[in-house]
Amino acid sequence: MTETSYLDRIGGLIRDARKHRGMTQSQLADVLGTSQSAVHRIEAGNQNLSIEMINRIAEALDSQLISLGTPGPTHLRVEGGHQLSGEISVRSSKNAAVALLVASLLNKGRTVLNGVARIEEVNRILEVLTSIGVEATWSDDRSALTLQRPERLNLKSLDIEAARRTRSVIMFLGPLLHQEAEFSLPYPGGCDLGARTVEPHLQVLRRFGLDVVATEGFYQSTQDASRATLNRPIVLTERGDTVTENALFAAAMTPGTTVIRNASPNYMVQDVCYFLVELGVEISGIGTTTLEVTGKQDIDVDIEYTPSEDPIEAMSLLTAAIVTGSELTVTRCPMEFLEIELAILAEMGLDFDLSNERVGANGHVRLADVTVRPSELKAPRDKIHPMPFPGLNIDNLPFFAVIAATAEGTTVIHDWVYENRAIHLLEMNKLGAQVDLLDPHRIKITGPTRWRGHRMVCPPALRPAVCVLLGMLAARGTSELRDTYVINRGYEDLAARLNALGAQITTFTD
Repeated sequence: MTETSYLDRIGGLIRDARKHRGMTQSQLADVLGTSQSAVHRIEAGNQNLSIEMINRIAEALDSQLISLGTPGPTHLRVEGGHQLSGEISVRSSKNAAVALLVASLLNKGRTVLNGVARIEEVNRILEVLTSIGVEATWSDDRSALTLQRPERLNLKSLDIEAARRTRSVIMFLGPLLHQEAEFSLPYPGGCDLGARTVEPHLQVLRRFGLDVVATEGFYQSTQDASRATLNRPIVLTERGDTVTENALFAAAMTPGTTVIRNASPNYMVQDVCYFLVELGVEISGIGTTTLEVTGKQDIDVDIEYTPSEDPIEAMSLLTAAIVTGSELTVTRCPMEFLEIELAILAEMGLDFDLSNERVGANGHVRLADVTVRPSELKAPRDKIHPMPFPGLNIDNLPFFAVIAATAEGTTVIHDWVYENRAIHLLEMNKLGAQVDLLDPHRIKITGPTRWRGHRMVCPPALRPAVCVLLGMLAARGTSELRDTYVINRGYEDLAARLNALGAQITTFTD
């Protein structure tokens, strides 16, 4: 490759990273101490660049533009003790995004998804999709993603390494049973949260005629419609989100009406339902535990859809404000999926206001802005535990561990779903918290905490890892959180976005 083409490629990377940060050429020039015309020449590929200048630009954009050799893990250095201020908007749901990416396999037409978070979990699913022939194209400003599947998927070219790095690959079973009589998928990966059986998925899909055998790291699947037994309702043995989504994918292209009972009515499942309705699939009971799905033999629709805002990110940002004693407004919070959490926080003494509600871009979700102010919190009288929607969301439970550590008194948190996640929350003790493990599912937290900085490795689970980062924001001194890939799986530019509110977080590699 010629020097000119290298400069073109680097210039294009810089332009994309700048636009993704919402910066103009003049703003980037000011940060670099150069002129707008110089930035224009760089982005046009007409300016020779030293490694030093590339590193300066990468630091200004908080983006690794190029890597020399094998890139190492990314770390965060946090100067704690700074209050946050201003407002920050909640971005679209990570869990809805990955489900909708998989759902696009059902559609022979063009699928456009707006506002998809550019996170590692999405990247892994896109790597799997493109490896089997799906065309994936971002708009110039990266605000929209267009997906177009081929007439015939090339499953033999599936990116096994990418598939093994995400648990979401299990959701490919539902769409693929409509495509191939025989296919295989690698075992899914994801967060270390304990044993999570795939048997509920297999029980559901057997009803549609899919037989799955686990052999040496792969699920070998064979589909025979004559084995389908859909003459009575399907009752899920586990009210799981991905299990329900797999059942929806299977039912969407199955003629006739399929009744799914004990279905999850959670936020990402509702997004999938609304998306499928836009594809022409008839679904009644959205938001309840009983879904009636009338499928279509063939789906070929040009569709544009915007996933709803992420209640887990909203809770993360509210927690950041609470633990740092800040006044902060978190805009576009999906209220239907945060009301229990806010009710518990109100009982603990949190001072907050809500704006009037409005309807989100998908036409269904109720959004409001939440303004949090510094508050003296008290431990709740009862233990805090999750429940299926409309209860406290299982993924929001860990944030109450950080909040409880700032409150006066003792709080018991019961994480009955996952075996390992409560154990990961013990890492907060390194930052000065007092967290005692009662058993693999229960922890006791005594506050308030005098947070102190510490150098530590990121826990191998998304939400506990973010909890540790939030504790570091409140800690005296400087902390280091090493190998933060797991955070990037679920959050887009979290460090940079917190910095815009007043945090002091530096991204670095070894």
